[in-house]
Amino acid sequence: MAVWAIADLHLSFGVPNKNMDVFGPQWIDYTKKIENQWKSNIAPSDLVLISGDISWAKYPEDAAPDFQWIDQLPGTKILIKGNHDFWWGSLKKLKPIIPKSCLLLQNNSYQWDDIAIAGARLWDIPDLSFADVIDYKKNDVVKQLTEKDDTTDSEIIYKRELGRLEASLKAMNSNAKIRIAMTHYPPIGVDFTETEASRLLEKYQVNHCIFGHLHNVKPNLELFGVHNGIHYHLTACDYLKDFKPKKII
Repeated sequence: MAVWAIADLHLSFGVPNKNMDVFGPQWIDYTKKIENQWKSNIAPSDLVLISGDISWAKYPEDAAPDFQWIDQLPGTKILIKGNHDFWWGSLKKLKPIIPKSCLLLQNNSYQWDDIAIAGARLWDIPDLSFADVIDYKKNDVVKQLTEKDDTTDSEIIYKRELGRLEASLKAMNSNAKIRIAMTHYPPIGVDFTETEASRLLEKYQVNHCIFGHLHNVKPNLELFGVHNGIHYHLTACDYLKDFKPKKII
């Protein structure tokens, strides 16, 4: 059994007007690239962590075709919400569209063998900047596809997400041999600038942190790594080589 990670699938089988090709040629037929890599490397007994921005759908019924696609891929999947997952409402309302192979992480945690998994979406963290590693000219096309969050106070969202992260971390099995945290936003700077989020991860003795959100990273940059005993993994699918999920364990 192995643990893999990938983020930012941005699926649109239920909303075909959300075409990822506008983000660059690397996104052409990207779902086929992901599917081929997934089926070539991941076994049915493996665990796959998907750190947000799963579907472009606005409503749960439009996200259903995306989950049908995820369901046919091998492995058990644990997913958290991303900033574009507007279809994600209460777990009760989502139950009809979520297949058995998928588990949603929201104010809870999961135990998989001797591994505990917790996490939360997070948000833009004050004082963190990724301007040196992102090609923002390419990111201008995001405006064509992005819906705005209905809350304008970023600080309020961030504080709320910190509370959700700690609630999930508290729910982890204290006897787990390995602890993995999933976030959508990076919880630490590329130069390992520490934040309230990274200090929470250290407080609860997390071993690995998986996240996405950063797109159009400048070529040939190897970002993040190990800091204070935590392995930080950027797993946005267009950052991963050939859209191959990253093996964590």
